[in-house]
Amino acid sequence: MSSERPSRVTLSLGHLPSKKNIKASWPRTPTRINPNEPPWPAFRGYHEYSFAHATMQSRLPTILGKAIADTTRTLNEQSGEEKVIDLVQCIERMEALMADLSGNAKLRPIVDDNEADVALWNKEIAKYFQGKDFMNAPWLFAEAYKYRRLRECFSVSKFWSDYDVFYRQKCDTFSRSSDAVFELSQRFAEPFTISENLSAEGKLEAERLMFLELTQGLSSVLKYRFCLWGNSTDLSLLINMTEEQIKALQSTGGEHLAATEKNILGNDLAKLWETVKTLRTKTDGRIDFVLDNAGFELYCDMVYADFLIQSGLAKQIRFHGKRYPWFVSDVTKKDWDWLLNTMVYGQLFPNASEVELESLRRLGRRWKQYEKDCKWVYEQHPFWCTGYTFWDLHSEAPDLFLHLSRSDLVYFKGDLNHRKLTYDCAAPASTPFEIAIGPMANSAGAPKLASLRTIKSDVVVGLGDEGDKIAEKLDKEEPGWKISGKYAVVLLSEGRPGEKVRFA
Repeated sequence: MSSERPSRVTLSLGHLPSKKNIKASWPRTPTRINPNEPPWPAFRGYHEYSFAHATMQSRLPTILGKAIADTTRTLNEQSGEEKVIDLVQCIERMEALMADLSGNAKLRPIVDDNEADVALWNKEIAKYFQGKDFMNAPWLFAEAYKYRRLRECFSVSKFWSDYDVFYRQKCDTFSRSSDAVFELSQRFAEPFTISENLSAEGKLEAERLMFLELTQGLSSVLKYRFCLWGNSTDLSLLINMTEEQIKALQSTGGEHLAATEKNILGNDLAKLWETVKTLRTKTDGRIDFVLDNAGFELYCDMVYADFLIQSGLAKQIRFHGKRYPWFVSDVTKKDWDWLLNTMVYGQLFPNASEVELESLRRLGRRWKQYEKDCKWVYEQHPFWCTGYTFWDLHSEAPDLFLHLSRSDLVYFKGDLNHRKLTYDCAAPASTPFEIAIGPMANSAGAPKLASLRTIKSDVVVGLGDEGDKIAEKLDKEEPGWKISGKYAVVLLSEGRPGEKVRFA
């Protein structure tokens, strides 16, 4: 067994349909929508001009090759025969997955590995993807399927069922974010306070400004990208970053702040504040975060959530992560625990000063206390690691939908969550967000929700009446703008939270 991986995997595409323009000005009727036929045409791997094609042809094989290399490294550190043999078999299953991916194999059912999502996966495959392969299934499903198959490589093993092939990458990337980490820790180690000399109106305005600054990451005080732009640090896209590149990515620089603000193409920040400022009057005052990336982005999310708790805008925050490694850098419980314990006890930053380290420890201790007091709660539902979009959340995971319906506001962080909200299809950019997310906006009990997303894939909606013209202009002037991470959206849906949820 060789640990050498080909630098590029080329797929045979001869038997697939030729590329074509997939734009459509109207959606499918509701009765014709299903996972293989989204409301507007799906992005599929054989669309050569799309990011779907680049992902399926190059990115996913590269990511899988790195995962095999990571596992091989772990194998070479083992001594016990049983564990060695077991891990060799995991690697062999990964190599079989690589052969299926590079050979564009048909999508087989998931092996029953006692995970809670097996039935959901296999029902969807049997009903909608019989005979489909990696390149002609919708990109969102095919990509999720690849990560579920990667999970299967380990979940059926005896000793390695909890192994995370991306763990080293996630930890290493956070360790190389030291400048941004300490910039934030030194500013937020002290509890958030507002001057008592201000009037009630002045205090509310100070709170509003802090909220907007933290949400959009465009503070005149903060040098670094924050809650929205912190989503730029995505290991599945940036798998060969240097320390200098990480710093450049996380830093906006003072002279670029105004320019960055213009890059929020769909901007519901004002409406979001109007929603949030009323939460302190709610009995529960609960906000949910459907998390995206581990490491620095999770750290930014926690600073943001800390402000919401300290200011009294929220009384409880529930964080929703993944049950197992997912899309390289998505948050798992292991990532959550690692971050908090590293902040309080770790020695990840040997060159840091004692002042910097103490500011990080103080933040970590306060956040761990939030956990003990149940002000912060981490959860992981099986549905988050399925191939279904969130259009099917109310029907395929009614317990989770009911749970979210009890929240006063649900933040969906990042590009993948946005793709799942919008069915990841070629809807016109002028499509209203509440239309694009379907049942997550119009089903009885649908919660108020906000999508904070750095645009890093083809789907773009919610840009207003002039959205189509904006998108066409950017297509001409900045080819690749949809995957550059330069632009973002902050979109709000009012939902139907006051209506009683009923399930058949």
